[in-house]
Amino acid sequence: MKFRGTLFFCILLLFQEICLLVRADDGFVSAKGVKLMLNGNPFYANGFNAYWLMYMAADPSQRSKVSSAFQEARQHGLAIGRAWAFSDGGDRPLQYSPGSYNEQMFQGLDFVISEAKKYGIKLILSFVNNYDQFGGRKQYVNWARNQGQSISSDDDFFTNSLVKQYYKNHIKTVLTRRNSLTGVAYKDDPTIMAWELMNEPRCQSDPSGRTIQAWITEMASHVKSIDSNHLLEAGLEGFYGQSSQKQEDNPNFQVGTDFIANNQIPGIDFATVHSYPDQWLEGSTDEKQIAFLNHWLDNHIQDAQNILHKPVLFAEFGKSLRTSSSKERDELFNTVYSAVYSSARGGGAAVGGLFWQLFAEGMDSFRDGYEVILSENTSTVNLITEESQKLNHIRNMYLRLARAQRQAANGGSNTGN
Repeated sequence: MKFRGTLFFCILLLFQEICLLVRADDGFVSAKGVKLMLNGNPFYANGFNAYWLMYMAADPSQRSKVSSAFQEARQHGLAIGRAWAFSDGGDRPLQYSPGSYNEQMFQGLDFVISEAKKYGIKLILSFVNNYDQFGGRKQYVNWARNQGQSISSDDDFFTNSLVKQYYKNHIKTVLTRRNSLTGVAYKDDPTIMAWELMNEPRCQSDPSGRTIQAWITEMASHVKSIDSNHLLEAGLEGFYGQSSQKQEDNPNFQVGTDFIANNQIPGIDFATVHSYPDQWLEGSTDEKQIAFLNHWLDNHIQDAQNILHKPVLFAEFGKSLRTSSSKERDELFNTVYSAVYSSARGGGAAVGGLFWQLFAEGMDSFRDGYEVILSENTSTVNLITEESQKLNHIRNMYLRLARAQRQAANGGSNTGN
């Protein structure tokens, strides 16, 4: 009987902790100083990238992959998912042409959002791609070119008035979309944690960063004029520009962005950083890549904390198993997670890390070497779970403290809230 009583008590504590997190996840994520906040408490969470969610969910026979991905993510301690809210022209588009939308694809995105809510996953949704995959800025400038606009390069995406209007119209269409499953407009849905202006914006025709600076300023204002509920981030990789005198900390190339100046724009609520030393330092040793990564992580955490005074999310990181061993990939994951946890534990600016990329079972044709399938009991999966639980523990400490303070204010009674 004593053993049964102890077991019951442990199960009860675990159940209370899960319930505490579930209740805490119901609300809009906001930013306050260098912290993300959810219902008045600091929000720390690791997560994943899954660009394919809408694409897969548009086919009802494939929706189980979305559900299982969310369910497994939550079981492994992950609470943020990043995905595309775009597919411009081409195969299975969301947007056939400017202002013309594919309702079946939109219903796929509706399903993604409703399932994310069901499993307690907060979403970051991106409006457009820098690259040609799923259309991107090349498709936008081609649409404008077909209307007689004088287009010199894909970089005109950031400056051409017609292209910018096409993009603004897409933003408005997404923000004001009413979910066919929940009846809630996207701009009013707390399941969505943040919007992203572009996946990895680059403008190599203007290395000064001024073109991107003006574009982010304009588009951030546009988003906020329609949606005041949600956070907004630019989608930056973290490369330093001329304003910071830290360009020597970049890999040996320029992309026309400026981590400091771009993230100082008032409409941008938190900074993002991507980390791919296997691509950026191609041909270098694993030791050099990890040394670069440590410096890269520390620099951006310190700059977010001391200069930007905003949270920073490591929104993409990964290492391909086609060119490295699982041990080397685990070392990279551990390096990112350790930097995030160390910062979060001390109340710093790092709020989480999203690995690239999560797949569900049965997606073999999508594999690119970066995939992680949580149902496979690999060392990487175990590492993700352990590190995410550590970060969740910090969040739970704040939640328990807040609950204790409420109980004290209520005269010590246990309200169950």
